[in-house]
Amino acid sequence: MNRLLVSGGAGFIGANFIHHWIKNYPQDKIVVLDALTYAGNQASLVDVENHQNYRFVQGNICDQTLVRQLLKEESITTLVHFAAESHVDRSITGPSEFIETNINGTYNLLEESRQFWQGLSEKDKEQFRFLHVSTDEVYGSLGPEGFFTEETPYQPNSPYSASKAASDHLVRAWYHTYGLPVVTTNCSNNYGSYQFPEKLIPHIILNALSGKDLPIYGKGDNIRDWLYVEDHARAIEAVIKKGRLGETYNVGGYNEKTNLEVVNTLCEILDELVPSEKSYKQLITYVKDRPGHDKRYAIDAEKIAKELNWKPQETFDTGIRKTVTWYLENKGWWQDILDGKYQLERQGV
Repeated sequence: MNRLLVSGGAGFIGANFIHHWIKNYPQDKIVVLDALTYAGNQASLVDVENHQNYRFVQGNICDQTLVRQLLKEESITTLVHFAAESHVDRSITGPSEFIETNINGTYNLLEESRQFWQGLSEKDKEQFRFLHVSTDEVYGSLGPEGFFTEETPYQPNSPYSASKAASDHLVRAWYHTYGLPVVTTNCSNNYGSYQFPEKLIPHIILNALSGKDLPIYGKGDNIRDWLYVEDHARAIEAVIKKGRLGETYNVGGYNEKTNLEVVNTLCEILDELVPSEKSYKQLITYVKDRPGHDKRYAIDAEKIAKELNWKPQETFDTGIRKTVTWYLENKGWWQDILDGKYQLERQGV
């Protein structure tokens, strides 16, 4: 039986991972550590909260005493590190929280894990894993050709991506210096259920349903590679089970789309499923671009495909339809968020 400590498990990707893991490994113990900031939501985990092997702890990854306590009392075998300030626009407005959580928080998890791991028996040492979940944004911006590989030099361009790059380097250092058994993943843009409405896809869906403008930065020609979040959960599972220690694995969806293409696709699906008098495309409006907005991201996921036999199962067409359907069927989940502090307003201006 594995015993997982999942940081940031009430966030978007973390919650989807937990649903995936409990479905496939119900015998394993899962302990979620989450600070429940604006993007953390226990409602995303309501389906598993009564599972006999599930435990939720509200707390901060920078809390040394708490992290140390959880590692020891739960005899953790795998630490899966999702917890991060991840919204680029917010990093423009207030970078200090990104430095604290993404850099100092990762350092604390690494150092507490190292001390815990060094006290284990040789057998338990071999089983222990520290999986660090990161982003393709650490690589910077691509031109019209080429892909990010695991050997692409880091060139972060936002406070968010700079803080994640720093955390990646810390993870690498704790492997090479101390031998801590770590693996890192760098993923492309995720989409799917339980995503905080500030992000592009849920933001457009909810604005459209409310008859509000659908804002697109600049000309809408920035390109992202879109990865369905459940495919990402399967990739993380593969890396935990079979990934080589000290290695990085890029995880991409092979779905390059401009922002305008994404918004047009969402409008077409909503025109079909929730028709109104006029097409939702008429709500599209262009707004001032984000400062430092990277032009294009695209991931070469050949390494994880060859070594771990992982490939995305969803195309963008299938995944985006599932995503729209989920938001239409789960109004209670997102309405509670909109009834709080976040009102679909723009951040990072």
